Amino acid sequence: MDHQSDSPGPDLPAELARATELALDRKAVELLVLDLRGISNATDWFFLASGTSDTHVKSIAEHIIEQLKLEGVRPAHVEGLRAGRWVLLDYIDFVVHVFHPSARDYYQLERLWGDAPALSIAV
Repeated sequence: MDHQSDSPGPDLPAELARATELALDRKAVELLVLDLRGISNATDWFFLASGTSDTHVKSIAEHIIEQLKLEGVRPAHVEGLRAGRWVLLDYIDFVVHVFHPSARDYYQLERLWGDAPALSIAV
């Protein structure tokens, strides 16, 4: 089921809700949270966002990393930051995916996890 909201839903963990705010700070587009609880053993949530260029993707990801780190939350793993096409930030309970639009179209995580409840974050 799709929901549209101006702010993240009350079910979201505080760190994930903060990551969505930080992405919005850097003008990320197409923000979507997928609830993977009960679907995946790897993580509870996917947060997908897009930038408009490789530089924009890196800026969004770096802002999330830096600001969450200041709040005591560090990623367990980071991939793709140098290239800027698809940056993955693994915070164990949630994974942030920041995409260049062409990479997001190619990998289609929304379709791959189509059975997961989705929350669109309105810009």
